[in-house]
Amino acid sequence: MNENLYPASPILLIDDEKQWLNSFAISLEYDEGITNVIQCTDSREALGILESRPIGLVLLDLTMPHIGGEELLPQIVETHPEAPVIILSGLNQLETAVQCMKLGAFDYFVKTTERERLLAGIRRALQMVELRRENRHLGKMIDKREALERPECFSEIITQSPKMQAIFHYLEAIAPSTEPLLITGESGTGKELIARAYHRLARPEGPLVAVNAAGLDDTVFSDTLFGHTRGAFTGAERQRAGMLDQAEGGVLFLDEIGDLSPASQVKLLRLLQEREFQPLGSDHVRRADVRFVLATNLDLESAQAQGRFRKDLYYRICAHRVVLPPLRERREDISLLADCFIAEAARGLGRKTPPRPARLEDWLMGHPFPGNIRELRAMVYDAVSRVANGQLTEQSFLSLFKPAAEEFEGCTGGDCEYPELLPRVSRLPHLKRAGDYLVDEAMRRTRGNQTAAARLLGISQPALHRRLKKEPTS
Repeated sequence: MNENLYPASPILLIDDEKQWLNSFAISLEYDEGITNVIQCTDSREALGILESRPIGLVLLDLTMPHIGGEELLPQIVETHPEAPVIILSGLNQLETAVQCMKLGAFDYFVKTTERERLLAGIRRALQMVELRRENRHLGKMIDKREALERPECFSEIITQSPKMQAIFHYLEAIAPSTEPLLITGESGTGKELIARAYHRLARPEGPLVAVNAAGLDDTVFSDTLFGHTRGAFTGAERQRAGMLDQAEGGVLFLDEIGDLSPASQVKLLRLLQEREFQPLGSDHVRRADVRFVLATNLDLESAQAQGRFRKDLYYRICAHRVVLPPLRERREDISLLADCFIAEAARGLGRKTPPRPARLEDWLMGHPFPGNIRELRAMVYDAVSRVANGQLTEQSFLSLFKPAAEEFEGCTGGDCEYPELLPRVSRLPHLKRAGDYLVDEAMRRTRGNQTAAARLLGISQPALHRRLKKEPTS
């Protein structure tokens, strides 16, 4: 099957009027980008076509010789319930429409006067078919715990996290869908890597074009996406193609969409709904043959509740959504990533890869990483650049963990005395309770950094880790 055909499963048009079929097929391609169409002018052949290949949607005329639409409809619904049927009629007959809906039709349209509503109905039906297929595929993977079908598409992403593996399975399931993909997560969690993986899954033959929307006013946003004709505005001395043209047949990655102005949000909404655009200064409407991936580190739910992000746009981009976990929620990946970055940094400096310090993993596991993977990479690169004599020592990293405990420097373990504290306490707490309080206070003051907290308490980081898990430290 030609991968460029849309939708993946063909639409079957059943009507005895050959001229109307040809005209409507052209309209589907021009208006909706639908190129995978089968025409049937003899209703007696319809069931045979349905048996011979998977059909995504059926458009069925009511009035035909041999077998009429009302007779054929229940047969299609019974034998091929996975293919929704849209009824077409030359007359607006309410009683007939009600009867067809009772027999299982997805929708009913008067083909001579309701062209726009018919096209909208076809879009809805195709979206429903895609969502059904995705749900079946996801259910199948959950039930069988299948391995990834195309693991090579995720080769850039270093992980052994079950959360990330679940995201990979989800991306494989939605790859055939034409609905936009929304990627959310904190800064530095790898949203662009996920966009690149989706591109390799969904449209590897086409380009991946990335646009950062942060700081773009409406005019620049429009010009960047849609391009312009010569003379469209002052300074437009020649025609320029926009990013939509450059991404033709591929994937357009729009990053930081939470920063878009209200006017730009309206234009993005129309683009996603209609899949059409006009270059600035042009009267010619063009089709956008691209897949859309959108990303932001903002909380869009809060933004739309506050009126800073359009609700209709929010719901339009949520058909498929990936929420990337922060690094603190995938700590099993920290050592893997650190080893990778150490080797990568050494190669960049033209050096041999130095071995890891023995206690580095403990330090890294105790760090909260508010900057996520980007912070870890910067930390490792800085430490490797400080390497002397080919050895990556504890001192190379020590200064990077120092700020969290800096304000308590010189007051660690048994070095501190509290001559004024105990006399003010009339009743001493039990030893265990006092210990729990000290641990909680150390974690609060170091903002969750176990390494810095352990230094404050004068114990080892593993001992603090066991204490936090309520295990005896003996």
